[in-house]
Amino acid sequence: MPENAQQPKPETGSAAASEPRDVPRALISLIEQEGLKIGDRLPPELELVRRLGFGRSTIRETLKTWESMGVVSRNKGAGTRLIAEISTNTLRVALTIKHEAESLLRMQQVRRPLEIESVRIATRSATPEQRRIINARAAELMAVFEAGEDWRPADHRFHNAVHDATGNPLFRQFIEQIQKAFHDIYETPFGKPHLGQDTIPLHRPLADAIVAGDEDKAAELTEMIIDMVCAETQKISEEHDG
Repeated sequence: MPENAQQPKPETGSAAASEPRDVPRALISLIEQEGLKIGDRLPPELELVRRLGFGRSTIRETLKTWESMGVVSRNKGAGTRLIAEISTNTLRVALTIKHEAESLLRMQQVRRPLEIESVRIATRSATPEQRRIINARAAELMAVFEAGEDWRPADHRFHNAVHDATGNPLFRQFIEQIQKAFHDIYETPFGKPHLGQDTIPLHRPLADAIVAGDEDKAAELTEMIIDMVCAETQKISEEHDG
């Protein structure tokens, strides 16, 4: 989740000033600017927070990802040291993709049970008017998608209609907060603003199942949608690992 404390402003000319939404790239830029080599120690986390302008937990998550990839070693007392070469022209894309993939998969793990339960409750509890709105939102989404236009706002409205039909505003609040925590860092995951596009056709039968009161079918389709996004994420990560 985004940290509530006000973040320190990045230093003038820092990596975060030019690419504020991408922690891995900002760190790589700092390493290049400092001329750090294998065996050299990175600045302490608090100094990275001050210089790059990101939250400490966000920087720590990136460093943990790098450690799992064998790029850095992290030891209490010894700090964080480079153990592999890294530069703009070598590992920048791979590191960024790896970090984005892991963050997105974690977000989907938390989102999954909330989405499935909200769909089940909406299918059971939606009023006739709410079912009409869900059906209309699905029709809007499909029309925008088939026209080749940006379907993301329509997709957002569709899911909001489902969340509203639960009668519990916490579903919508929690899911939006989870998504915001990810998109505060990555505006377009993997440089693909329409990640998950292949799932859009499933939203029509999902709406039909909700309107018809078929709870199990609605839950099954919701799980399929999330699984497809996770599979696409994993495939992109593996392609760049290779």
